[in-house]
Amino acid sequence: MTTVHLPLFPLNSVLFPGLVLPLNVFEERYRAMMRTLLKASEDEPRRFAVVAIRDGHEVAASAPGLPDPTTLPERGAAAGFGPDPVKAFHGVGCVADAATIRERADGTFEVLATGTTRVRLLSVDASGPFLVAELQELTEEPGDEAGALAEGVLRSFRQYQKRLAGARERSLATSAELPDEPSVVSYLVAAAMMLDTPTKQRLLQAPDTSSRLRDELKLLRRETAIIRSLPSLPAADLTRGATNLN
Repeated sequence: MTTVHLPLFPLNSVLFPGLVLPLNVFEERYRAMMRTLLKASEDEPRRFAVVAIRDGHEVAASAPGLPDPTTLPERGAAAGFGPDPVKAFHGVGCVADAATIRERADGTFEVLATGTTRVRLLSVDASGPFLVAELQELTEEPGDEAGALAEGVLRSFRQYQKRLAGARERSLATSAELPDEPSVVSYLVAAAMMLDTPTKQRLLQAPDTSSRLRDELKLLRRETAIIRSLPSLPAADLTRGATNLN
């Protein structure tokens, strides 16, 4: 089993391969991570892993809080994630490749990264200034009938967008703006749908593309039916422009 060790950036959201991730980095542990990534030579990828938080807080407390106002905030790489950080995170995440890491005058960072490869979280090292994870890269298998399923998902996704947009056709992405490669379709739809984190996590860790697409087809039909029944449901920003997979 081939494993890699990468800095770990936990978030309250799920990153999918091919999707762009903008980050505003202000906590010291993640600022230390970015400073370390910037030390890599220009021809080396600046990679870190993103995992969704199962139990914990994306930002650690920085001041005394409730219920005891005298309680000191936690410090260190694992602050907010308990004594065994690996249990605080979902077991499958995504590697992010940072195209841009820009340090501001106040020491915070503006980061623009793109999801690349799914990984399984094996262990977490919290002994340094930031979390480092041992990860196993996961292969994306197509599964059965992925092409036909992708076509069905795209049709249902357009109906879903139309319902969210209130049938305003000009707000929908055109067919030229939507991909046709099954795995890319599956990740685009998973990222664009209005779903909670556990559901998005389930889609990320699907065993193959076909399984993810089948799940998405059911979700799209269910969500479209709900929106049809609740016409006052507010539309999402995704209906105001095309989703960009870069």
